[in-house]
Amino acid sequence: MTDRLPPTPFLAVDLPVLQSTIDAVASWSDDRGVALRPHVKTHKSEEIARMQADAGAVGITVATIGEAEVFAQGGFDDLFIAFPLWVDAARAKRLTRLCRDAAVQVGFDSLAGARNLVGLGVRGVVEVDSGHHRSGVAPEDAGLLAALASDAGLDVAGVFTFPGHSYSPTGRLAAAADEGRALAAAAASMRTAGVAPGVVSGGSTPSLAALADGITEARPGVYVFNDAQQWELGVCTAERIALTCHASVVSHAGGRLVVDSGSKALGADRAGWASGFGRLLDHPEARIVILSEHHAVVDMASESLPPLGSTVRVVPNHVCNAVNLAEEYAVFSGGRLVDRWAVSARGMNA
Repeated sequence: MTDRLPPTPFLAVDLPVLQSTIDAVASWSDDRGVALRPHVKTHKSEEIARMQADAGAVGITVATIGEAEVFAQGGFDDLFIAFPLWVDAARAKRLTRLCRDAAVQVGFDSLAGARNLVGLGVRGVVEVDSGHHRSGVAPEDAGLLAALASDAGLDVAGVFTFPGHSYSPTGRLAAAADEGRALAAAAASMRTAGVAPGVVSGGSTPSLAALADGITEARPGVYVFNDAQQWELGVCTAERIALTCHASVVSHAGGRLVVDSGSKALGADRAGWASGFGRLLDHPEARIVILSEHHAVVDMASESLPPLGSTVRVVPNHVCNAVNLAEEYAVFSGGRLVDRWAVSARGMNA
């Protein structure tokens, strides 16, 4: 590790904030009696996943087989691929190899998808739609699907959902309630069909604090870093943001701040309710109002502009996308560079 800072733009992790947040959420889940299985697609880092495991996580959640393979090679042996995989011959071989080193669960929301998982060594988890309307069956149909999958030879572990509609300035509590009702109905449907829902899994970062009773496992991802979306939703304060993109001030054109962290560093996500393409950690009123590939134009409101050549800390809107664009983290403690960590599963999108 070198003490020399990487050139901007680069992703920086505040290690004390990261550790504090990991510990706080682990303590919360322990107090609630809920197993914590964090979604590591947010950070894609073996070092951070080990911090989460050391704090008590029961396993990890991933989105792809590629992510699962990276973390299995890193010694993680309890993996949930929370995605309705369509398993062809090549993926079947990969999953079979993966199961030699780890206990693997895979999501499904169709009988055809379940049949493709039979004989590979994985356990299946029924996905239900709790209001996000992306993937998953209706909660009342979970039992029939679980029974048919079980009859086809698949070991069905339980049920899961993702309340993605919790990403709303006014809908977080309603989404958490939807999630609780959907999972309760799905679990009851499975019991009626004769399939025990050993796992009842939910949890997004915005809805985590309102997680309903009866949910046995939570899978938040973004909480580990937080981002501009969580800040704007009121899920976190600026003090709880553990990842920023360090960017250089390159221009004052038009009386606004221009920095070198464009969409190729931050990602281009901007929800319809978001007030900008990102924020500045140390200037809470500032907003990124124009985002190009290599330029971010910042409206500083009434503040004076930081000088040319200075460094600002940019908070990405959606941290998961920013991470997937980076090769490493610069790790800071007390304002000093103390380490560099690889983004181990960068680009593992299949």
